[in-house]
This record gives sequence, structure tokens and C-alpha cells, in this order.
Amino acid sequence: MNKILEITNLSKAYKDFSLKGINMTLDRGYIMGFIGPNGSGKSTTIKLIMNLIKKDSGEIKVFGLDNEQNNIPIKERIGFVYDENHFCEELTVREMKDVISPFYSRWDEGIFNRYVKDFELPFNKEIKHLSKGMKMKFSLAIALSHHAELLIMDEPTSGLDPLARSELLDVLQALLQDENKSIFFSTHITSDLDKIADFITFIHNGEIILSKTKDELLEEYCIVKGRKKQLNANDEGNFIGLKQNDFGFEALSRNKKEVMEKFGDTVMIEKPTLEDIMVFYTRRSDHHVSSY
Repeated sequence: MNKILEITNLSKAYKDFSLKGINMTLDRGYIMGFIGPNGSGKSTTIKLIMNLIKKDSGEIKVFGLDNEQNNIPIKERIGFVYDENHFCEELTVREMKDVISPFYSRWDEGIFNRYVKDFELPFNKEIKHLSKGMKMKFSLAIALSHHAELLIMDEPTSGLDPLARSELLDVLQALLQDENKSIFFSTHITSDLDKIADFITFIHNGEIILSKTKDELLEEYCIVKGRKKQLNANDEGNFIGLKQNDFGFEALSRNKKEVMEKFGDTVMIEKPTLEDIMVFYTRRSDHHVSSY
């Protein structure tokens, strides 16, 4: 497959935090969900991809090009959508577009006008008077109006109401009909990725915990619920986190087949959500290996 993003052994150390040997790839035509709790390294990874900070070691290739040696040509082909608004609040939508568009050699006024119409953006309204949902749509319209091939989104749905989030996800799914584009979607709101992601990469404490297709992830992993007396000392090590109370236990397993062979129909086995997987892994790594 055609790799649009390749990260190999990427490391970056700060005084109190470090990324440790990050590896991931994203093919054209897919959405990668990049998940992890706050402070896990998501934003640092994105800043490294965008060459906003310098790596300590490793390699980042975007469109097959080294991201440091080809900084400007790569950014011409990337659309970047932040959680926070970084536009001049005093300018109107039209005025802000006029400031940004000259920076892109492939700016397409027709596409921008189409998105303004589709998103019902008010051309002559000052940005400070737009709702957060409207500001996000404006960011997206800007990102898509210079024929970006890779869309990098940093917590794009944070703070949006359910309707605005749903509308944004619909737009992203429609974009992927163009198999030449890919989306790197960083978020801690995993329910959004349950709907649209093709691949999931989970980072915690600066390390990649897992990276695979969403379907594989949800098929291999399972939530196990049963009575406490069904557990023995050896079982705890086979689970990724184990929650116990007076009535029973709940745990995450990475091997549904093994669980079914061991317990049969004496336990309840459920398909996990991405949030389940993230929470159980996070709790375990925070020194709650056997229970929490």
C-alpha cells in the first residue's frame, strides 16, 4: 500500500516526559484514530510530525519525504485542524481567508466557497462571534481548500455539542470517498472513532501500546464479566486490568478465543468499546494491575 505517513523509532525527551521509540504507519485512503489519555504524548507526536519541534532520534516520512528536509513542500499538502481557534478574532471569515490563502500555491477558491456554502458559514461575520462549531467548520474549510492529501486533526471534536460533532464526522467520512486522502485523528473522545476510524493507535506514557485495524482490535479483545469464585490467582495475570467487587469481576482480555475456551458460557463476554480498552490499559499501567 501507498504509505502517506511513516514514523520509525521516534523519540523526544523532556525533563518530565519522553516519547520512546514511536512506530506507526498510515496508508492513503484511511482514517487513523490516535488515542490516549491527556498527557500521553499525542500532541507532542503531532508537533513532531508537523516539524514544529525537533526530534531527538528516529525518522518521520510524510508522502515518502523526510519531514525536516522537505518542510515546506510537505506542509503545502497537509491540512491541520486544531482544537483551539488560532485565527485573528477581529477579522471576518472572508478577511481571514484572504490572509491565509496566499500561503498555499494550490489554493482553490471554488472549493472554499463550496464549503462555506455547505457549512453555512457567514462570510462577513467576525470570527469572535462564531460558535465553537462554526470555528471548527471554518478551520476545516481552510484545511480542505488547498487540496490537502493528509488531514491532521488534534482533538477536533473537544467541546463541540453532539450535533456539531456528528456533522463533522459525516464530513470526514465523505472525504474518504477520495481514496487519495488520509486523516490522522488525535482524540481522547474515543466514541467518535468507534464510528469512523479504520485504524487505531493507542499511546500512553509516551509509548505505543497497540496499533492495528479497529475491526481486529474489537474482534480480538473482549470484556469478561463473572462471579468472583470463578477466578483463581493465575487468572489475574491473563487480564488487562481486573475490577472486582462483592458481586463479581469485570476484566479486559486481549484473547477472546482463550477466554471462551477457559470459561465457556459460565461468564458474560461482551465486545469492548475503544474507551473500555483505553481505560483498562491506562489503569493497569498506573500500578493497578490486578484490581482497581
